[in-house]
Amino acid sequence: NGTLGLSVYSVSGTSYITEARAAAIVFETNGTARQTIDSSGNVLFAQAVRATITTDNDLSFDMNAASNFKCTPTAGGALTFTNITSGQTGNIILVNGSNYAITAAATTKVSSTCLATISATGTYWLSYYSDGTNVYVANTGALA
Repeated sequence: NGTLGLSVYSVSGTSYITEARAAAIVFETNGTARQTIDSSGNVLFAQAVRATITTDNDLSFDMNAASNFKCTPTAGGALTFTNITSGQTGNIILVNGSNYAITAAATTKVSSTCLATISATGTYWLSYYSDGTNVYVANTGALA
């Protein structure tokens, strides 16, 4: 619509409507509005955003694969992140079934208290944030 300044286009099955003053509204293929991008480039979500949980039991988490992980290691190892992506955040449910010693890779920034805690048998929630070079990790105490 030229009067309102609207443009409509589709990329890989996702429809975008842009308006000269606002920015874009992104629609799912079923027509449901998913998010709005304002004129400053901020994403405003119109519905809940959920990420799948990826099982990865080797203590090495590929940031290209997912943001949220569940890990039940069968031996000790180093808490490691690969394909480190600036601005990515996520969560890990770590189930240590047998006092497996957990260390950290050089780019994983975590306190020695955290490592001692998660090296004990228990279930822990780890939260992480990446600055593109390092990944910063915080944890809960044992949850179960």
